[in-house]
Amino acid sequence: MTTNPSGAGRPDLDGRPSSFDVRIWKINEIEGKEKITYQVRWRVGPQRHSRNYTTRRLAESRHAELLAATRRGEAFDIEEGIPVSELRATTPEPEPEPEQVRTWLEHARDFADVKWPRLAPTSRRSLAESLATVTPALLTGSPPTEVAELVREALYGWVFQTGRRTSVDRIGTRTENDPPATLTETLAWLESHARPVADLAEPEVARAALDRLATKLDGHPAGANTISRKRAVFFGCLEYAVERRDLAANPLASLAWTAPKVAEQVDRRVVVNHGQAKALLHKGVHPQTPNLVAFFGSIYYAAARPGEVQEIRQDDLVLPDTDDEWGMLTLSGNNPETSGQWTDSGERSSRQLKHRATKDTRPVPIVPPLVALYRRHLNEFGTAPDGRLFRGGRGGAVPGARYGDVWREARRRALTPAEVASPLAATPYDLRHAAVSTWLNAGVPPTLIAEWAGHSVAVLLHVYAKCIVGQDEAARLRVAAALGLDATDGTEP
Repeated sequence: MTTNPSGAGRPDLDGRPSSFDVRIWKINEIEGKEKITYQVRWRVGPQRHSRNYTTRRLAESRHAELLAATRRGEAFDIEEGIPVSELRATTPEPEPEPEQVRTWLEHARDFADVKWPRLAPTSRRSLAESLATVTPALLTGSPPTEVAELVREALYGWVFQTGRRTSVDRIGTRTENDPPATLTETLAWLESHARPVADLAEPEVARAALDRLATKLDGHPAGANTISRKRAVFFGCLEYAVERRDLAANPLASLAWTAPKVAEQVDRRVVVNHGQAKALLHKGVHPQTPNLVAFFGSIYYAAARPGEVQEIRQDDLVLPDTDDEWGMLTLSGNNPETSGQWTDSGERSSRQLKHRATKDTRPVPIVPPLVALYRRHLNEFGTAPDGRLFRGGRGGAVPGARYGDVWREARRRALTPAEVASPLAATPYDLRHAAVSTWLNAGVPPTLIAEWAGHSVAVLLHVYAKCIVGQDEAARLRVAAALGLDATDGTEP
């Protein structure tokens, strides 16, 4: 008898009890009426086992295998009585769990959630718009009629609007909110028809997505700037897929797809001269809304963005004693036109200056005409309780729709019919272009203009290149002088 005493009842394969307490007895011969049977007998823990063989050689072979297992110090399964290694060999491998495939919709939603906390409200809106535009190209079919009209609302207004779709508790944990009942069916359809993210590794899938970005909702081609902005969001979302190992590489990096060229330079046709600007302010704006003359004047004379003008307070102004002297404006905030659904508070709110850190300021000199506009505004209209010069009907920021309507009427009042039909000062923002162009053509150093306007020198010289007048003539004079030509008619003296 061979023994291998050790602990019993030890769990092994899949929780089955096993034991090292193994006793193997000598082979037993059992004489039958017609032949002899050879029996191998052993015990594992409390359980006895035996196996009959028709020949001694087979019995000895099995007997030797059991002995070898005990010498190796191998545990035996108590129920089956065999070494655990044999049990593993005879036990089928468990069925692998189905691989979890991340869909584009799930991935894009996660991307929006990751980006949301650190984005400005306008950037949040832009991200949601971009993802909502490209997602229909990454579905496995066209939505049925009953949900088709709600796809845009479901994507732009729920899936990619993190602030509405989720709630944040006091310790910063986000939880999913229940969707509106009107969107439940549409959301379920989108979830079940979203392509796997991995499909974007196929060039035709990625190209179809880019083509969708280049198309407006009405089917017409989108503008170059719009395509560039949305492609940047899509590219970033795919970089996130690479980070999560859903894609081996960003497919856009090697895709042969050409976006329309972006019109980055300001069209000089939108730029007003000083006479036209004064007419727009005093003949166009003043008769209908005198409390907004200084608002538009800030954009024209100080090159302030409309959102920056919203945040000008009396304390930001240093006004001289008379209106024929220069003053100083210190811009300190920005309140661009954004719905409260994209903010953390649910209301339109102020933030830092564009491209600046929190609490950064930007000083801009105030020319005498703007000094006069500010002084008149303060004398006639005062300020809001918090010191802001300009406010809407309820005391908040002036709505973009409001000052946009005022500007359209001002153009009609102050410009000729031909000028109204032209791009000249088509939007209030064009007054900022006019301000920067005026400074450039006045010979102000570009570094100083960039500081006043709040962007880099490189952007300044590139964007406003076409607005610098007089350079062609000066260049011709230099070439003529170098060639010894008469500068007036190009002939040799």
